[in-house]
Amino acid sequence: MEVRSEGGVQVRCDKLPAQVIPRTRLQVWFIWVCSSILIWTCLVQLLAVGDPRLLAGLSNITRVSIRKPVRLPSPLPPPRNYTSNGFLKVSCNGGLNQMRAAICDMVTVARLLNLTLVVPELDKTSFWADPSDFEDIFDVKHFIDSLRDEVRIVRRFPKRFNRKYGFQPLEMPPVSWSNEQYYWQQILPLFNKYTALKFTPEIEALGYKLVQSLQVKGPFVALHLRYEMDMLAFSGCTHGCTEDEAEELKQLRYAFPWWREKEIVSEEKRLRGLCPLTPEEAALVLQALGFDKDTQIYIASGEIYGSQRRLAALTTAFPQIMKKDMLLDPEELRQFQNHSSQMAALDFMISTASNVFIPTYDGNMARVVEGHRRYLGFRKTIQLDRKKLVELLDLHQNGTLSWDKFAVGVRLAHESKMGQPIPRRVIVDKPKDEDYFYANPQECLCVRTSCDDLLSPGNSTTIM
Repeated sequence: MEVRSEGGVQVRCDKLPAQVIPRTRLQVWFIWVCSSILIWTCLVQLLAVGDPRLLAGLSNITRVSIRKPVRLPSPLPPPRNYTSNGFLKVSCNGGLNQMRAAICDMVTVARLLNLTLVVPELDKTSFWADPSDFEDIFDVKHFIDSLRDEVRIVRRFPKRFNRKYGFQPLEMPPVSWSNEQYYWQQILPLFNKYTALKFTPEIEALGYKLVQSLQVKGPFVALHLRYEMDMLAFSGCTHGCTEDEAEELKQLRYAFPWWREKEIVSEEKRLRGLCPLTPEEAALVLQALGFDKDTQIYIASGEIYGSQRRLAALTTAFPQIMKKDMLLDPEELRQFQNHSSQMAALDFMISTASNVFIPTYDGNMARVVEGHRRYLGFRKTIQLDRKKLVELLDLHQNGTLSWDKFAVGVRLAHESKMGQPIPRRVIVDKPKDEDYFYANPQECLCVRTSCDDLLSPGNSTTIM
């Protein structure tokens, strides 16, 4: 007996005895073969017209295997062909979004100077002491592939540049707020577009789960409440803290010798709008903006200094307060604990997806999220005018300003601060004083459409 496969159908061929087959049997056999061919032809034609219900009646006749079409990955762009002038490796410090911005800057520098970029290394020695590597947070393959038409990226230095072979790389901090002339004239001689940073699948999966857990309950506000211990210590902002807490924060600031500013007058900074809002102040501002007690609010931050005591006013005004540990099982969150940058990545994803994003301080995450939301279609981001708010808050809390007048004042102050399209303020030769590019990448947003249309007075946004 012999079995072989023809056209996906198993055919069984038995060797026949060496004798003459009777004519009648031969006719029957011929008719059976022709009938089988006809039936199979009809079945193939029926399946080709594509009515899935026809398969139900075939379960007792034959077994049909249907495979879904394979979704092929998008073709990679062709690599940019250039002669590399050397290797550039970035060592980033600070929080997650400060490091993201630095990496984006250095991708641009590598493109400008025709350099080969080495996958960056992340800070492990700052206040946060996060041991995460680049590949723990970002998808390295995506980073390399998506930028291949702009800049060549390698995972590590070639072996010939290893220190054990006597190679000593030049390490230096770049001058902040430098233009392209600085890099062409001072950096390039030393060597003789998209943002491609994508979180790891593990971070993205958990981030999407958090977003879906919030969205299933309805619209939500992401409140970036910058009231962690390190923020208060280094900013010197202690409004609302006890004397003991203020002293503890001051000692922490002195414990880090690289933090230059030591003696800070908290109230002076606050009156100039240079301090983050306290949780109590944030609760009043949210109420004045029209958010009611049923509003779902996600707290995007680390551990709030003073913990539940300082959150009491906020949770009383808004019982639907949500945090990561309230939406996930402890086991799901365990792998990210003690990794502040990975936790910040989850907050970034939720803040970007929220219906409204409200930062209480304009740090790196607030700016990057704001710019990302502009890129996604000018999603509502309320940019709080802290100097004006402090003035209104103090007048209300000392009894000078009624609640109604306070609420009207808060709304009027933010009518044009809802994430609408606005021109980015550029100051020639003073880049440090101009509007932060990553918060308002206007030049990128106007590539496919007229900036005049985007920036027209008729484009306005209202409160949720």
